[in-house]
Amino acid sequence: MKLNLKIIFSLFYILYAAGSYAGVEVHEFTDEGKSAQYKVLIEELRCLVCQNQNLADSNAELARDLRQQVYEMINAGKSNEEIVTYMVNRYGDFVLYRPPLKSSTVLLWFGPFVIFLVGIIILIMFVRNLAKNKRDEINEEEQLQVREMLREELTTTDKTEQNNKKQD
Repeated sequence: MKLNLKIIFSLFYILYAAGSYAGVEVHEFTDEGKSAQYKVLIEELRCLVCQNQNLADSNAELARDLRQQVYEMINAGKSNEEIVTYMVNRYGDFVLYRPPLKSSTVLLWFGPFVIFLVGIIILIMFVRNLAKNKRDEINEEEQLQVREMLREELTTTDKTEQNNKKQD
């Protein structure tokens, strides 16, 4: 029985390891400059399928296709600007990690700051409201204490007056 489990686990490991080698892409360039250009571009361009991953980190099929396109364009002699322009024209500003500041991307640039400021304002309002409610509770407690002291004072003065009447 132990031998069978070892064989099953070994086969499973071999199959798993074989699958991980199947996804490796190899792009060979004629010079080191093109290789560096490729690395820079696939790290600057965003995968359109994955959430916040660049083309270099993504294993999505579309990312593999885009890496292949970048590879082919570099080998065709295109510059970084030409490749980025092509990608933006085809896929929009979302393909860029640092989209340009223009009317359609204002929300991307300033939205997080606006949300942060709104959160701070809400937090300040909440704390002030909490402090006001606490003050109101304290005032109510003080009022109750004052009323209780007045009642005690009135009952004491009433008793004193009754004693004085009895003595007369």
